[in-house]
Amino acid sequence: MADSATGAVAGPVGGKPLDGARVLITRSPERSLPLVAALEEAGAVALLLPLIDFERAADQHSLDVACDALGAGAYDWLVISSATTVHVLNAKAAERGLTLRQWIPAGTRTAAIGPACRRLLEAAGLPVALTPRNEQSAAGLLEVWPAGAGKVLLPQADIAPARLAGGLTAAGSTVTAVTAYCTVDYPAAAERRLAIPLEDDGPGRRTPSYSLLAPEAAAADIAAGLIHAVVAASPSAVRRVSALSPLHGCRLVVIGRSTAEQAAALGLAVAATAVEPTPRGLVAAVETALGAGGNAGGPP
Repeated sequence: MADSATGAVAGPVGGKPLDGARVLITRSPERSLPLVAALEEAGAVALLLPLIDFERAADQHSLDVACDALGAGAYDWLVISSATTVHVLNAKAAERGLTLRQWIPAGTRTAAIGPACRRLLEAAGLPVALTPRNEQSAAGLLEVWPAGAGKVLLPQADIAPARLAGGLTAAGSTVTAVTAYCTVDYPAAAERRLAIPLEDDGPGRRTPSYSLLAPEAAAADIAAGLIHAVVAASPSAVRRVSALSPLHGCRLVVIGRSTAEQAAALGLAVAATAVEPTPRGLVAAVETALGAGGNAGGPP
């Protein structure tokens, strides 16, 4: 069970590390199933509160011009910083009657931040030439970026910080940054919403169970001590989590350094940051935040 006074999870001897914990995930269902499954495996109850959604970029002309240049071999590198960008590029390839592998020239190398990006690109048959060695972030990619790497296409969210484009430019690359999609409050307008495929945890896995909450219900449960941890998987999500504050005894768990920095800027205390931006990495961070995983019942 979970102690709502301390936030610590005290499972039975021999039980799962998160037995009794109720964990709020701030993503839409189609993007949450692997994390829901990993939490369920650890004994937690998953609750979903979608806070952000994605719409097609308003300036499709600029995006298409950049995409046409990409297909024509105008860029030495394609840099992908989010899984959502991969979905956009898959759609742009399909508009041209091609797969991603057929569309992007063999001479254009691809760099990706994060295991989700890499997995989606490789599933589409596109080899990934460069990823961060350690921290899966813009800073991590810049640490390994080759100096003078030529012309770079950087499709990204409308709210993406300038850190990555500026760092690539400072390293001697010529960067074309283009808006691939827009981040909006959930739900996106139906006529502009990006069609994002359902994420799963591999073939043969059953769909895990979860409850879907409205913001008012989530805030009430947090105030009542009924939610023990909330997971924010992006800076934009943590900005919206701040609207639920105060978080009382609910522990905030974040996916990486940029999300933690955003939480700090908003005055939100971060209980744990995932060592790796994966479902299992986030579950391990929840265990740390709640004092589980070998410290059951102890203070977080």
